[in-house]
Amino acid sequence: MAISDVKEYAHLTEADVETLGAEFDAIRREIEASRGAHDAKYIRNVIRLQRFLEISGRAVLFASPARAAWLAGVALLGTAKIVENMEIGHNVMHGQWDWMNDPEIHSSSWEWDNTGTAKHWKHTHNYLHHKYTNVLGMDDDIGFGLLRVTRDQRWKPFNLGNPLYNLALQLLFEYGVAIQHLELGKLAAGRYKPGTPERADFERKRKDAAAKMGKQILKDYAIFPALTGRAFFSTLTANLAANAIRNVWANTVIFCGHFPDGAEKFTKSDVDHETHSQWYLRQMLGSANISGGPVMHFMTGNLSHQIEHHLFPDLPSNRYAEIAVRVRDLADKYDLPYTTGSLPVQYFKAWRTILKLSLPNHFLHATTDDAPETASERKFGGHTTATFDPTTGRRRGLRTALAQGRRWFGRRGAGRTR
Repeated sequence: MAISDVKEYAHLTEADVETLGAEFDAIRREIEASRGAHDAKYIRNVIRLQRFLEISGRAVLFASPARAAWLAGVALLGTAKIVENMEIGHNVMHGQWDWMNDPEIHSSSWEWDNTGTAKHWKHTHNYLHHKYTNVLGMDDDIGFGLLRVTRDQRWKPFNLGNPLYNLALQLLFEYGVAIQHLELGKLAAGRYKPGTPERADFERKRKDAAAKMGKQILKDYAIFPALTGRAFFSTLTANLAANAIRNVWANTVIFCGHFPDGAEKFTKSDVDHETHSQWYLRQMLGSANISGGPVMHFMTGNLSHQIEHHLFPDLPSNRYAEIAVRVRDLADKYDLPYTTGSLPVQYFKAWRTILKLSLPNHFLHATTDDAPETASERKFGGHTTATFDPTTGRRRGLRTALAQGRRWFGRRGAGRTR
């Protein structure tokens, strides 16, 4: 089973957790107090850059019958869409820039360039996902209602298609996000009966989603291609390619932040009486980072700092790198894991989970309490009290326990091969 007691799993006492939460609160206060002209200049420059890339890409596509122009247009437009969705839209709609009181860069007014509506996304993502991060039965982002990504999800023959479903989800990710709020599984299960308030609410959401999807399809595949005249069909395919690039990249970044080994899952019982400090701890344990340089961080919308984003989703994304230094210090202090890795490594681990969990549990080696993608406090057999090194005085907690477990399994595996 997934983690049912986050304090116990983390090898922390209730007092430890509350002290850790106070340290996170101190980081928040300091960043909030230091927001200013430099941060406002950053987001305005990003918006200018994004608009330049988009205008340049659409201008180049007038010559898109030429292969070089087609490739250049796809690259410019694809990059513009990534920047708009990841570093601007996602972060603006989190309220990261509301403190500026600029009506053009505000969570209440921004509508992003993809098929999902801002209103629907802010409910499924800002509220459900960030409040109930990786809580089974409450966070729809655990597999997006399509993929089996933890052994706590009961296996069905449908799950054999896990790899194919994810390939399709990558290419059509904006549409997956657009319909997520509709909860079509409930419709299929007959829970939206005609004449009920639930059905009326569903119909309202369906009309909103259909209107936004129709608007985006009309813009990308009719109006903008038509504006290029004889280049209509080459512009149409370029727009398809740019959207596919954006979709695959967004899917990759999100999956690398939520599904690699070490991004833990939790049960509903763990949030029944959760304090804010326990929420901080759950965010830290349930997220994974992507290592890299400034370009990587920028192109992911700084979601390469997924741990910091989940701890402080409404703080400016350009500050996550400096926040990360302090979060890692706290991870060291409390001997907590800080899950990070390069993009290829994290992507491989996410795909490995998707491939493995297409199979029933009895084909898999590890247990539901002690697998790379699914762990719980029960894996430690009741030994979840931190100790301290008598020489250095350093805490020996969760990170040490996990490292010892990996060494033990390594020795056991080596013994079987001899």
